[in-house]
Amino acid sequence: MLRLGLTGGIASGKSAVAAMLREKGFAVLDADALAHKLIEPGQAAYADVIREFGAAIADAGGRIDRGKLGALVFADRAKLDRLNAIVHPRVRDAMLHQFDEWQRAGTRDAAFVEAALIVEAGFTKNLDGLVVAWCTPEQQLARLLARGLSEAEARRRIAAQLPVAEKLRQATEKIDCSHSIEETRRQVEALAARLRHPAQKP
Repeated sequence: MLRLGLTGGIASGKSAVAAMLREKGFAVLDADALAHKLIEPGQAAYADVIREFGAAIADAGGRIDRGKLGALVFADRAKLDRLNAIVHPRVRDAMLHQFDEWQRAGTRDAAFVEAALIVEAGFTKNLDGLVVAWCTPEQQLARLLARGLSEAEARRRIAAQLPVAEKLRQATEKIDCSHSIEETRRQVEALAARLRHPAQKP
């Protein structure tokens, strides 16, 4: 079973590609959703995040307000690095555990972990390949504005990630999401076919 990463810059089409892969029958772990779960009360990273950033980031019920946390860390690179140092090792452990579970369950061909920060977190050394979904920086910005972010906040979020060119340099497969959804789907279907019928080694 190939262990593959799926990444891309924020608002680049990564989640759409993940949904298409699931439709094709591939197992895909959403590591970003897992990271959000890890900071919920009682979960592995909750106490460390509260200790690091203070009780002011929690709401009246004690749950971490991700909006407050995001505003804090995306405005300060050192704080973002500290948050990632708490969360990323736990996400990696869960990712490796899930891959092992899928393999034991008989998953063949390939399984994916989808995460925005696969390259930044150093997860690639645990993977057999990396699929990068991408679009133009102008499209990323427009999509984030459409989601309701201010231009300043959108630019901060984009700047907090590696430039897309760097991610593409590390890619073993690339999905161009800068055109129509139909064109993206065509590329995903071609990738799925290659993964199910890999070229024979000489």
